Amino acid sequence: MLARVAPQDRHIIALDLDGTVLSHGAFGTAGGDPESGYISAGLQAAIRGLHEMGHEVVISTGRSVDATLPVVERLGIRPEWVIACNGAVTLKRDALAPRAYRREYVEAFDPSDALLRIRTQLVSARFAVELADGGFLYTEEIPTGTLPSQQKKVPFEELLGVQASRVVVVSPDHHLEDFLSVVESLGLTHVSYAIGQTSWLDIAPDGVTKASALEVVASKLDIDRSRVFAAGDGRNDIDMLRWAARHGDSVAMGQAVPEVQAAAARVTGSVEEDGLLVALRQRFPELSLV
Repeated sequence: MLARVAPQDRHIIALDLDGTVLSHGAFGTAGGDPESGYISAGLQAAIRGLHEMGHEVVISTGRSVDATLPVVERLGIRPEWVIACNGAVTLKRDALAPRAYRREYVEAFDPSDALLRIRTQLVSARFAVELADGGFLYTEEIPTGTLPSQQKKVPFEELLGVQASRVVVVSPDHHLEDFLSVVESLGLTHVSYAIGQTSWLDIAPDGVTKASALEVVASKLDIDRSRVFAAGDGRNDIDMLRWAARHGDSVAMGQAVPEVQAAAARVTGSVEEDGLLVALRQRFPELSLV
C-alpha cells in the first residue's frame, strides 16, 4: 500500500471520463449502458492508489449524475466531490444520501432563447433539457448511456420556460464541420456551450464549465492551484485544461483535436494507448509501485 501524503502535499486530480478514463474503442462515444467502456487494470489501480494516498480525485464529466456514479463505483473510490453535467451539478459525499452523494451545487437557467434560436437553423435536430432536479425531457430519443435514467418524451414547446442545468442538441443529419459552422453562426449569448466529437451540442448556464466548478471545489478543499492536475480529451474540457495549466498541470489525450491539445500544458498518448496512466505516473512517480 502507498503511504498517505501529508495534508500540505495533497493534489486535486480532476479527471474527465469518456475518452480519458473510459475507452469506447476507436475513440467512439459511450454506449447505451452508463458503465460501458473499458478501463485498464493499471489505470484503475493508479486512480484508486491516488485516492487511498489522500489526494482528492475529482471526476469531472459531462455525464449526468445517473451515468456518472456507476463509473465512480466501478473505479472503487469514494471521492468527496464529483462534478457532473459539465460543471452545472456538483455532488458532495453524504452517507445518508441516495448512492452516498447529494447535490451540493446546481446551476440552472431558462433555456428558451437558446432553444428557439437553435431551432431556426437546425429544424431536424433532436432537443433535450436536463432539469435542475435531475429529470430529463426530450423531443426524440438520444441513444447514449451518459444521460439521466429518468426521461420523458415531450413536444418541443414543453422544453421552454423550465429550469435547466443543461440543454442537449443532437443533429444526426449534419457532419461535424457543418454542425460547428451552424452553431458558431448562431451567436449564442448568456450561455456556455461545448461541441462534442460528433454533432452534439451541450449548453450550460452562462459562465458554467468544468473549470468554474473545480474552482469552487478547490476553494472548499483549500488546496493551492499549483497542486492541481487535470486530464481530458473533449472541447468541454478546454476551460478545465487551461485553468489547471495556469498554475498546475494539465494533460490532453493524444486523440484530442488540436484546439483541445493547445489548451493543455502537455499532451499524452491516446486513451487506447493508456495515455492517462502514462501522464499520472509522470506526475506522481510513486505510482510505479502500484
